[in-house]
Amino acid sequence: MPTFTDPARDAAEASEALRGLAHATRSFDHPADTYAVIGGLLAGARSLRQVLDQLATAHLNQQHQVTDEARDPAGGAVEAVSAADELHQAGTLIDQAHDRLNAAMSHSGRIVWNPPTQLVDRWVGVVFLQGEDADRVLDLIDRDGVEAGIEHLSGWDYGDETTDAALENGDVHDHAPVYAGDRQAETGDYAMSYNPQAGHVALYRRHLIPADHAIDPTDDTPVPPPDRPAGRDTARRHSGVRDGSWFEHPGVAAVKQTRGLSW
Repeated sequence: MPTFTDPARDAAEASEALRGLAHATRSFDHPADTYAVIGGLLAGARSLRQVLDQLATAHLNQQHQVTDEARDPAGGAVEAVSAADELHQAGTLIDQAHDRLNAAMSHSGRIVWNPPTQLVDRWVGVVFLQGEDADRVLDLIDRDGVEAGIEHLSGWDYGDETTDAALENGDVHDHAPVYAGDRQAETGDYAMSYNPQAGHVALYRRHLIPADHAIDPTDDTPVPPPDRPAGRDTARRHSGVRDGSWFEHPGVAAVKQTRGLSW
């Protein structure tokens, strides 16, 4: 709290307050608070101008009672007058800063701060495999772990192309789907569900959308995946690009498709 009587103590407290303000204004949780901060600085500029004038006056009033470091009264008077002159110059600059702050406050006061867009999580389907393709991924998971499986399946993620395909096909979910008997693993923005007994594996990616674009929540009760045809030589794959060979990276497959090359 200010003492109003001890200049040195109040100056130290003002310095600490400005240090705190410098730290606090690194970010604003509520941008509308900037108006109040500018107002506080504007009031502070007025007080600072007054302080500078009073400091200059104190130097001038004492010029005949001081000496310089060599104990020379004339030299001390020169230093006192010079200090007062610099303080007056600083006061002039503070006046300019005050005018700029006043203009900034006027502009800031005319701003309507809209609330930030709230984003919600949705999960888009990247790829769904069953049959032999799923069996190979399941073997990879069993041998090298779930992260290896997710990393491999992420090769079918073509970013916006995959997102657009999922949105068009309605393969967008409030939560990454988990069917009866499925296991699930997450790494970063990916979630993988897999079922060694049923022989299928799927990868989903987190996708952020504005909250006001989110559809009303639907029944998230897991439903069984599509019936798997008899035998283990049938595979279904849903992704944004045409299927390629298992041993061929999906990026290469996409290039071959674009160039019309045979599979």
